Amino acid sequence: MQAVKDRGLIKISSYIDGQWCNSGTTFDVTNPANGEVVAQVFNAGVDETEIAVLAAKKALVAWSKLSANERAVILRNWFDLMMAHQDDLGRILTLEQGKPLTEAKGEIAYGASFIDWFAEEGKRVYGDTVPAPSSDKRMLLIKQPVGVVASITPWNFPNAMIARKAAAALAAGCTFVVRPSPLTPLSALAMAELAERAGVPAGVFNVVVGEDAVNMGKVLTQHPAVSKFTFTGSTAVGKILMSQTTTTVKKISMELGGNAPFIVFNDADLDAAVQGAVASKYRNTGQTCICTNRILVQQDIAQAFTDKFITAVANLKMGNGFKEGVNLGPMITSQAVDRVHRLVEETIAAGAKLVAGGQRSIEGENFYEPTILTEVTNDMPLASNEIFGPVTPIIMFNTEAEAIEIANDTEYGLAAYFYSRDIGRVWRMAEALEYGVVGINEGLISNAAAPFGGVKHSGNGREGSKYGLDDYMEIKYICMGGLHN
Repeated sequence: MQAVKDRGLIKISSYIDGQWCNSGTTFDVTNPANGEVVAQVFNAGVDETEIAVLAAKKALVAWSKLSANERAVILRNWFDLMMAHQDDLGRILTLEQGKPLTEAKGEIAYGASFIDWFAEEGKRVYGDTVPAPSSDKRMLLIKQPVGVVASITPWNFPNAMIARKAAAALAAGCTFVVRPSPLTPLSALAMAELAERAGVPAGVFNVVVGEDAVNMGKVLTQHPAVSKFTFTGSTAVGKILMSQTTTTVKKISMELGGNAPFIVFNDADLDAAVQGAVASKYRNTGQTCICTNRILVQQDIAQAFTDKFITAVANLKMGNGFKEGVNLGPMITSQAVDRVHRLVEETIAAGAKLVAGGQRSIEGENFYEPTILTEVTNDMPLASNEIFGPVTPIIMFNTEAEAIEIANDTEYGLAAYFYSRDIGRVWRMAEALEYGVVGINEGLISNAAAPFGGVKHSGNGREGSKYGLDDYMEIKYICMGGLHN
C-alpha cells in the first residue's frame, strides 16, 4: 500500500450515511499474487446493512428532487476524481485482485466511463404524450426513479461492476447500497471516498463491507425499503437471490454466468482471430463472465488456427501484476485454481488432448498456467461449465449449422464471438446466436454506450447505453379527464 500516493483513498470501514463506520471485528484482505495481507477491514453485518438501507431511504427524498443537471454535475465531479486518481485506484485494485497494473488502470477508466455516460444520459429521460381515446382526456407518461437500489457485486471487476450500476442508479435519481465482495473491498471503499469528495450527499451512495454473505444478502433482497435489487455473479447464487426478492416483489436485474463460444470460420482472418481470441480468453486471467469459454474452429483450418493460437498464448507473461510486462496475473484464490485444474483433468479423462499448460505455475499457488486442450467435444466438463480461469478448450465443427447448434447448446446466453468475412454469414450468425451480446471480428466488446446483459440463465436487464436507465426507473401513466370546453 506504500505505492498509493493519496493515503486518504485507503479505507478499512464501511461507508454508511456519509460516515466511516467501524465494527468490532476485522478480516484480512490478501494479495492473491503472494498471499500477503494488504489490509484488515472492519467486518460489518446485518445491523450495518439495515442502517445503510434506511439511510438510503432517507436520502432518496432530496436526491430524487434534484434536477437531472444538478445530479450530472456531481456525477461528473466523481468521474473527474476517478480519472485524476486512476494510478492510485489501479494500484489498490491490483493489490487486492491481482490483475496486471495496466489492466487495472484500464478497469478504472472503464468504470469511470459509465459515470461520465450516465451523467449526461440522465438529462435525456424523456416522457411521452399519448393520443387520448376521447377529446375530454389527455394522457401523459413520465419516468421516475424506482427508489432505493441494493446491489451485490463480485471480485473480478471490483471497481467497474459497482460504477456501471451506481452511475445509472444515481443519474436516475435513486439512492444506492452496495455490498462488494469481501475479497476485494478496498476498491469500493476508495470509490466511496471519491464520491464524498465529489459532493455525493450522505446516504446516496453507501458501501457495506462484510463476510456474512447469506444474511447481508437477505437484508438487501428482502428489506421493504429496497425497491430494486441488482446483482453480478454466478447463476447459482443469482437464482437464490432472485427467489429472495419475491417476498417484497422488487424490480431486479441480474448479470450472471456465461459460456461464450468463439467461432472461427474458414474464411476468417486467422491472425486477427487469434489476436481476438487471446484478448477475450486471457483478459483478467480468464476470470470474466464474457471471456471466451469455448473456441469453435472449422475443421479445415483447425490445425492452422491452433498452431498460431498456441504460439500466441506461449508469449503471455505470468506473474505479479506490478512487474513490468506481465499480462497474466493470479487467480483469485487457491480454491479457484483447484476447481479449474479439476475441470482440466476431467476433460482429459473424457478424451481431450492437452497441448499446453495444465498445471499450477511456479509463480505461486494462485497461478495456473495458460492451458489449451484440443479434441474437445461440447459435452466435456470444460465446454459445459463456465471455466473462469486461463484454460481454452478447442472444438472442431464442419458446417455453419453445426457451429450454431454447438454454440447454442448451453443454458447460458451472455456473450458470443465469431470471425468471418462472408457478409451473408455475418447476418445469419448474428441473428441465430442465442446471446445478449455478439462480437463480430472483435474480441473486446464492452463499452458504456453499448447495452450489456444476457438471455436464458445468464440473467435479465441491461447495463450501460441509453437503455441502462430503464432498470432504475418506473413509467407512470397520468390520465387527465374532464377537459370539456
